[in-house]
Amino acid sequence: SDKATVGKGVYDMACQACHNPGIAGAPKTGDKAAWVSRIDQGMDTLNGHAINGYQGADGVMPAKGGNMSLSNDDVINAVAFMVESSR
Repeated sequence: SDKATVGKGVYDMACQACHNPGIAGAPKTGDKAAWVSRIDQGMDTLNGHAINGYQGADGVMPAKGGNMSLSNDDVINAVAFMVESSR
């Protein structure tokens, strides 16, 4: 999607440091098994967790990955990239 295409740049800048290696319980981008239950929650839930932060059983997702200079749309686009890469 267009969101995912735009989101790759945001991901490379702000998300990959945790989501490539799977630091602090972050699901690795491209790991279908790690993402299936998350994707099943729906995009609204995923986007909300990424924007507002989330304490999960396996770790914590800081609000906007700790980069408060990102807009909500930046985060939504990065989530779209991660989901499309992990289906």
